Amino acid sequence: MTTAPPPPGSPTARPPVSVLLSSVSSDSHTWNLVYLELLLTELGCRVHNLGPCVPDHLLLDACGTLEPDLVVLSSVNGHGALDGERVVGRLRAQRVSSGPRVVIGGMLGTQGGAGERERARRLTAAGFDAVFEGPDAVVRFREYLELIRLIRSPRPAGAADRAEAAETAGATGAAALAGTGAMAR
Repeated sequence: MTTAPPPPGSPTARPPVSVLLSSVSSDSHTWNLVYLELLLTELGCRVHNLGPCVPDHLLLDACGTLEPDLVVLSSVNGHGALDGERVVGRLRAQRVSSGPRVVIGGMLGTQGGAGERERARRLTAAGFDAVFEGPDAVVRFREYLELIRLIRSPRPAGAADRAEAAETAGATGAAALAGTGAMAR
């Protein structure tokens, strides 16, 4: 049995998650961005797709202008981890604690599945809230998005925020939302 969503404007209705979708500066692929835009739209998100080969400054400007709930970077050229580390550092420096959640996914290295754990560790240390790579990346991304929809708060900055998130979404979800890399392979 499925339950219909609450009608717009009702006290239990939540506004859609606003998502800024982009590739990294070195990646000219578009099919991944089209797929993600369709998926996010189907899941009820408001999506602004910047497209391929997005220079860092354009992504930073768009974050400031649009103030999204979530920034999704997708790369399939194998260099996403390198570009991602650089741009997330700049984004976090610009919007230290009040910035949006920022995730990255796709084919982030040139070694295929080798090195996924180390890339995820480096990327979360650099400032990403979650990393989605590997055969189950889309499933884990959908789960992550559902947690964001449940919590609907700015990126947790400290232990108190993580404890509150744990009460709402369970310890595994809170760890992922806090950027511990729990969602990474």
